[in-house]
Order: sequence, then structure tokens, then C-alpha cells
Amino acid sequence: MWRTRVASGAVVVMAAGLTGLTGCSSGSATESITVFAAASLRPAFTEIAERFTTDHPGVGVEFNFAGSSDLATQLTQGAGADVFASANTAQMDKVARAGLLDGEAVPFATNTLVIVTAPGNPHGVRSFADLAGSGLAVVVCQPPVPCGAATRNVEDATGVRVNAVSEEPDVTDVLNKVTTGQADAGVVYRTDAINAGDKVATVEFPEAAGAINTYPVGVLKDTAHPGPARQFLDLVTGSAGQKILHAAGFGKP
Repeated sequence: MWRTRVASGAVVVMAAGLTGLTGCSSGSATESITVFAAASLRPAFTEIAERFTTDHPGVGVEFNFAGSSDLATQLTQGAGADVFASANTAQMDKVARAGLLDGEAVPFATNTLVIVTAPGNPHGVRSFADLAGSGLAVVVCQPPVPCGAATRNVEDATGVRVNAVSEEPDVTDVLNKVTTGQADAGVVYRTDAINAGDKVATVEFPEAAGAINTYPVGVLKDTAHPGPARQFLDLVTGSAGQKILHAAGFGKP
């Protein structure tokens, strides 16, 4: 997973393990909120946080980006955070059932699966069914992760079983396997393909329309910064945040 700190317009990103996380600081923030966010939100939320710190001088934002299932587990096991943004409702529901939300979560975006391959699509992948073919190294997300759950939904609906050589803990890892040549194809979100640019070729498939993920965001009950946490949620769901999310390829909730 990744920890990202945004303070006074500065952005610092550091890798961290699942346990023993340490933060990093920059700028002149005197107060900071911690946002647990799905890995697919990293580019858009980093930009939203830059807008947030401009609008709220002295308040920083620290991110924990990872698979939503990992983040939900961390929260239910006692990890501290102010805001949680999940890539599907199932993981947010898990946090809500544990009594960790302050009020209800708010849907703020949707995302759709696509297939990514090396530039030029050298293996000629044209459909979801092609991922079941032999001789193709395909990577997907683990089933508990929202992108993995959505992939499984497509498999169940079509009867196609993807011939996956590995299941990754988040969509960023799937994308990295493809862009570094460790896999021939991967199933990721449209936003990840857009962010990868010319590092990948994108193959859309109609069956993805039946497995669209809705992203909810909520303030956590034990937040030490309820005002800034609520202001961050309002930015994400408001016009400025929605404009950033739309530019990144997210759909409306």
C-alpha cells in the first residue's frame, strides 16, 4: 500500500507495509486528517487533497491507499482514521456494521472494469472470453477486493473463468504487473487504464456494464478532526471534487 501526505500544496509519497505504518510530514500543516482510500483513487484523491489544503490552510491530508478489503479490515481491527473511501459498498458496509461510521456513507463515484495489455495489444485480446485462453498470462484482483469481486461477478454472469496466473491485493498491483511485462493482460478499472496512458492498450468489454462499482465515502466516528473530515467529504462529493473525479474517468454515483 502507499502512504501519501499532502500539506500546503506539497506531496510526499512513501511505501509502507500492512502493519507498523509510519507517517511522513511536509509543509506547515498544524492539523492533519487521515484518509483511508481505495488504491484506484490515488491520482484523483491526491489532486483533491491539494485543492483541500489550498482551501484550508494549516490542515494537511495523509492517505493510506490500498485495497478496500484491506483497509476495512484495518479499521475493524482498530486502525485510526478520519475518512474512509471504498471502491464498493460491501467494504463500507463492513465498517458500518462494526459501528465505526459517523452517520451514513455517501456514494460519490462509479467505476467500470476494462482489460489492459501491453501497448499494441500483441496477443490480440478482444473480449473477456479471451482471458480464459491458454498461453495468456492474466492477472486479476483477489476476490475480496472490489475489483476482484467485480471480475468474479462478470465470470459468474458469463460462465467464463479467467485463466489468472496471480490474484493481486489491489488494482494498482494488477496494473503494475502488466506495465512491467510480468503479465500479458489484466483486469483493472477504466480510471487505472486512463492514468497509465500509453503504457497500456485498453480493451473494453460489454459485460463490464453488469459489474459497475459504486464508491462510497464516510467520516469515521472516532475521528479526532470532525470538522476537517466533514469538509473533505464535502469537497469529494461537491462540484469541485466531482470535476476532478470525472476528469480521472470516474462516473457519477
